Amino acid sequence: MPAYLIVDLEVTDPEAFERYKREVAPNLAGFGARYLARGGRTEVLEGDWSPRRLVILEFPSMARLEEWYRSPSYAPLLELRRRCASSRLVATE
Repeated sequence: MPAYLIVDLEVTDPEAFERYKREVAPNLAGFGARYLARGGRTEVLEGDWSPRRLVILEFPSMARLEEWYRSPSYAPLLELRRRCASSRLVATE
């Protein structure tokens, strides 16, 4: 069953975030992930959630998503993202 990663982030260091974007795409592809939405126009229809930059990724499974998130290959990129953006992540099947 596919799993989805929903990311709401606010970029605090645009230059470093550009590096993150360049490097994370091939890393994600190695785990079978693909972008469904990547920072496009977002409209809140109900509630008080106001995402800054919304990214939605699809993985082949929750196990694959978790494997990617905890992988040694993603660890330096995770550290970079945490330095250049404030993020909220949710994983769901």
